[in-house]
Order: sequence, then C-alpha cells, then structure tokens
Amino acid sequence: MRLEVHVHPGSRKALVGGSHDGALVVRVQARAVDGAATDEVLDVVAEAFHVRRGAVRLVRGPASRRKVLSVDGEDAALAGQLSLLLRSAPK
Repeated sequence: MRLEVHVHPGSRKALVGGSHDGALVVRVQARAVDGAATDEVLDVVAEAFHVRRGAVRLVRGPASRRKVLSVDGEDAALAGQLSLLLRSAPK
C-alpha cells in the first residue's frame, strides 16, 4: 500500500493521526537534519500500522514535509488502520 504523509518535525512527542490536505499527519521529535526526521517517520509509521520497520519504505520526498511511503502487509488491514488514523486526532 502507498500512502502520503505530512510530517511535522521537532514535535514534543512522536504521534500519528489526523489529516492535512488528505495526507496522514505524522509528528516526530527529530529535526529535519541529515535525514533524522525521515528515519523517525518510517519507525513511527511502522509502529502505527503494526508492521515491522523493514515493511515501510520511502518512495518520494526525502527532503520534503510531504512524503510518499510504501507499507507492505495485508492491504485490507492496512487500509482499515489508515482510515482509523486519518479520522483520529493525535493525543
């Protein structure tokens, strides 16, 4: 499954939830320096979708807040989780 995420680097907590222009919002603590924020995005998204870290890959946008990720797994389960995350506000 491919999904678009909107990244907020430098947040107090790493959180996934909500949407911004149709993209899943991902907040990470790391700053956007030397790929640290992107690495944390991949970790946090893997945790949010209950898949191993290696199942999440960056497809597009290494230096952008808007990224496209690929998540390997059962499409129906991933789509259901994405729907839940898009509707939820991070706490």
